[in-house]
Amino acid sequence: MNSALEAGRENQVETTGRAAVVVEDAAPIRVMGQAVLEALPSPGIAYESVDPFLLVHEARVRPSDLANVDTKHPHRGFDNLWYVLEGSASTGHSTGPGDAMERARLSEGALLALRTGRGIWHAEAIGADELEEDGTDREFRSVVFWVNVARQDKQMEPSAQVVPAEQIPSRQEGDATVRVLVGEGSPIRLGTPALVLDIELPTGGAVTTPVPAEFQGFAYVLDGAATFGANRRWAKEAQLVLLGGGDELRVTDASPATRYLLMAGTPYGEAPVFKGPFVD
Repeated sequence: MNSALEAGRENQVETTGRAAVVVEDAAPIRVMGQAVLEALPSPGIAYESVDPFLLVHEARVRPSDLANVDTKHPHRGFDNLWYVLEGSASTGHSTGPGDAMERARLSEGALLALRTGRGIWHAEAIGADELEEDGTDREFRSVVFWVNVARQDKQMEPSAQVVPAEQIPSRQEGDATVRVLVGEGSPIRLGTPALVLDIELPTGGAVTTPVPAEFQGFAYVLDGAATFGANRRWAKEAQLVLLGGGDELRVTDASPATRYLLMAGTPYGEAPVFKGPFVD
């Protein structure tokens, strides 16, 4: 056999496509009186299958809907990330000197990362800046997701980081535009190695995304529909796709404007203790 051909075969890396193990609808719930889609937690998916991810909520809200609602509330023991998909949203959190409240205004495509640590107040007066400064009452669409931290790190000092849309790395991958919310090139670091990708296929088509074999996770479909995984299971908007093992995710037959979040990370292997807004 040709030695160059032999060497080439020896250097080939075999990849294993992840399967779509479960496809499940997000559940409609109410949070602060507002309609929310809850993909996680789910009674049908054990936390051990999605560790380190604790919660995924999607919502569409107008600032005026919250004008007379006390949205401020406490959290502890995890990383809280808020990603604005459409519109803009403002909020406050107690990460200033002496736990003073600081405000942030998130434009479309921006990401707010809160390390709740030993305890933090957040979500103060959501949408107030839009109403007070320019009277804007445009609906904003966003996703909130909680990511666990190691039990030994749950008493860390709280912190806040706002990443504008233009600072979120973006690349082309197959037919898709991939925005890296967490992962290579992103300024956001979680307590465990992880990927959080916003993947959009404007004209439909297919995309294959590498995912480290030691990660576990899922996709959450924001818009459109496609087949997910090596077993080509169909999923549409507002559905969560739990992924099996492997080192890449193949998405095919996507309809135009399909968009989904891919979330995967190294599990902690620690059972979280939920106490309302606190995770110990």
